[in-house]
Amino acid sequence: MSRVGKSPIEIPNGVALTAEDGMLTVVGPKGTLSQPLLDDIMVSQEDGKIIVTRANDEPKIRAKHGLVRALLNNMVEGVTAGFSKQLEIQGVGYRVALAGSELKFNLGFSHDVIYKIPQGVTAVVEQNTITISGISKQQVGQVAAEIRSLKKPEPYKGKGIRYVGERIIRKSGKSGKDK
Repeated sequence: MSRVGKSPIEIPNGVALTAEDGMLTVVGPKGTLSQPLLDDIMVSQEDGKIIVTRANDEPKIRAKHGLVRALLNNMVEGVTAGFSKQLEIQGVGYRVALAGSELKFNLGFSHDVIYKIPQGVTAVVEQNTITISGISKQQVGQVAAEIRSLKKPEPYKGKGIRYVGERIIRKSGKSGKDK
């Protein structure tokens, strides 16, 4: 059984938490994040810590308890430090360029692929590396996954868009011997 929900969350300096009308709002130096509060879960502040409690020990409510605590922790971390993911492009002729709020990819198709970056997320391009950053962990991960899905790395030559440090399992070609 996970005990994630029981551990308190430290509130850094400059971060304020409000819980009203069923909505949790965290305000910090990098911005503001909001999350609806689930039923039977209570959030309170004591001595510079956030404590999440539950109404009873039903399995569904216990699961929600850990979920709300994890989401709240990610919100606090996001408004103080932020989140980022890095993607790298590998392949001959594969390129990316940042034009305003759009990423223009040349991925070996007959046309350029244009990806519009949503509000709240920033992208930085350095040669063949794209850094996606923002305050919402979910949004940063979603944007990175959507960009990766434009051209997933293929197993024969490893060409495509991958996360930095991602290991692609390679296959041998038709001959059956390792190249």
